[in-house]
Amino acid sequence: MIRLTRTARLATVSATAALVLASCAQDTGGNNAGATEETETTTETTTEASPTDETESTPAPEGKGDGQLVVGSLLPVTGDLGFLGPPEFAGVELAVNDINEAGGVLGEDVVEKQADSGDGTPDIAGAGVDKLLDANADVIIGAASSSVSLSVIDKIVNAGVVQFSPANTSTAFDTYDDKGLYFRTAPSDVLQGAVMANTVVEDGYSNIAILARQDSYGVALANQVAKGIEKAGATVATKKLYSADATNFTAEANAVAATRPDAIVLIAFNETTKIIPELIANGVGPQDVQTYFVDGNTADYSADFDPGTLDGVKATFPGAELTGDFRERMLETDPKLKDFTYGPESYDATIMSALAATASGDDSGEAIASKLVEISEGGTKCTEYSECVGLLEDGEDIDYDGVSGPVDLNETGSPSKATIGIFQYGPDNTYEPLEYVIGVI
Repeated sequence: MIRLTRTARLATVSATAALVLASCAQDTGGNNAGATEETETTTETTTEASPTDETESTPAPEGKGDGQLVVGSLLPVTGDLGFLGPPEFAGVELAVNDINEAGGVLGEDVVEKQADSGDGTPDIAGAGVDKLLDANADVIIGAASSSVSLSVIDKIVNAGVVQFSPANTSTAFDTYDDKGLYFRTAPSDVLQGAVMANTVVEDGYSNIAILARQDSYGVALANQVAKGIEKAGATVATKKLYSADATNFTAEANAVAATRPDAIVLIAFNETTKIIPELIANGVGPQDVQTYFVDGNTADYSADFDPGTLDGVKATFPGAELTGDFRERMLETDPKLKDFTYGPESYDATIMSALAATASGDDSGEAIASKLVEISEGGTKCTEYSECVGLLEDGEDIDYDGVSGPVDLNETGSPSKATIGIFQYGPDNTYEPLEYVIGVI
């Protein structure tokens, strides 16, 4: 089930909102094949405190690593998700530094290799994977785009390498045949879709247009948002999909405007900079109609739009509140950072890979995969690599809690607990947090 809770310092969710969230979660199937199971959603006013069953230790496969953990970063340098690359690369680099300062993995320093994933147009991720595999990567952190990950997942897992994404949210991964080697620190869009639908309806809107990329990410999230909206008793004015490699959005903006929505959910990447002017030209821009962004387009637009263009726009993306300490450490790693989206998730994916290698006593992909779920839940809580390694060396089972929030992984390799942040843009076209919602799926 999906259970959503506000952190204790936030306002109590109304009874109406509780009904909305209950409706949001009743069908978690998305576009996946197979039967779906009716679920129930409840809300609480304190942080989640569900007990976790003790995890049985899984024997690691017979060791076949080469003794040195190699982490490959397959993250966007170019393309419409290029703004996500810097914080994600910084998260991996910071984690590798922390691991090596604590003695590395199995007595050896961790090595990081980097490759550009792009955004799928053009397709350069395959060549990036080849580069990382040639460098003997044991785990590949990435890609950021769900569509890009789906385009390379077979090549990665067939090589016996772990693919560990900090940003994939498509529901397609919940049922993908990944040979037990795919994991992610970002939650499935079942959760973000529920939070977005609740936010829009709770804000008082009832005729909502959804404009989304036509790819595995956009379609899956659009479906989840639409389900939540409709089950809450509101209307989806239109669910308009556009080609992921489109350069002109006039027709889509016209179609949205024709439905006279009172709110718009825009599920996009950096093409947001082209879509917003078209919406404005049709009288349905952010200053005319309440607009909502998602994780794919929650970015700093201070250099892209005139002041005030996005004032009041709300946004959601997975991740716990970024603490001042971790934010400063990220900036020390890359002083040019403007966005921090999925930086914490990249850090956690890297730390967890190292802990799993330590727990298995082997740095091979299969060995890491055999221990990732085990080190993420059910044992002694720990939050720093050096602390966690010490517990493992003492023979203890650990439960790593990350800087991105709870990272308890389920049998599909996805978080069973996660945090979704709700943000709002100001007159300078940058965003600030409003509140955080913890969900248990």
